[in-house]
Amino acid sequence: MDIAQNWSEYELIDMANGEKLEKWGNKILIRPDPQIIWKQKQNPKAWDKADAIYKRSKTGGGNWEYKKRLPESWQIKYKNLTFNIKPMGFKHTGLFPEQAVNWDWIINKIKTEKREIKVLNLFAYTGGATVAALSAGASVCHVDSSKGMTAWAKENVASSGLADKKVRYIVDDVIKFVNREIRRGNKYDAIIMDPPSYGRGTNGEIWQFEENICDLVTLCEQVLSEDPLFFLINSYTTGISAKVLENILNLNIEKKHKGSVTSGEIGLPMKNSKIVLPCGIYGKWEK
Repeated sequence: MDIAQNWSEYELIDMANGEKLEKWGNKILIRPDPQIIWKQKQNPKAWDKADAIYKRSKTGGGNWEYKKRLPESWQIKYKNLTFNIKPMGFKHTGLFPEQAVNWDWIINKIKTEKREIKVLNLFAYTGGATVAALSAGASVCHVDSSKGMTAWAKENVASSGLADKKVRYIVDDVIKFVNREIRRGNKYDAIIMDPPSYGRGTNGEIWQFEENICDLVTLCEQVLSEDPLFFLINSYTTGISAKVLENILNLNIEKKHKGSVTSGEIGLPMKNSKIVLPCGIYGKWEK
């Protein structure tokens, strides 16, 4: 498992009873997580210091309960990257801190190349990977079907001092966009994607991970350049093994572009503990 252990402004303080206690800068939040099925709290007193807790509803969804007044948003840094944090519906904050392991890998891969790398970031959300790639010197095409998330990504890019870098923001259905890029003959040296388990495009197009992921990777191979650098798939889809992503990359990318394919889990370490929270899976093809 690849563990995101280089944070200074984010901490996973404790986990128990289906909840995690996290420090985001100087704010402390409690959020639900289905992986946390154990009951033992390691730092019981720390839970009383939470500023807000996300309570799930038995009928679906949920809401934040505030113990202290929080700002609408605040910032945290990861190394030289800056992100804007905002408590949202369905427990999210706009950032997945475990993705720092992928950001580090993306930055390292791009910096080792002595050429400009064109990156296509699909299902790009609030732009964590976009910020990472731009900071390493790449140009990025950021694609997401949500106007709100794309606006948030622009905030993160600006907050990281990268607004003058080569970045294009596209609000569109990912599959429609890639098909247009194929027709235009546009090519990319690196592709990043973080597809949802289920979603809808800008015009109600339905996305289901199990049904659509293989076809999307096949499609994306057509926009890879003659000398591609990497292809990264991240997923939080329940029941899908990392080996599945590895298999898809072997069948679709490694067959035509010789390199190496790896896969695995990503996770977050708990403070002062050997306990690690598993958070998702990845599959990588690299030159």
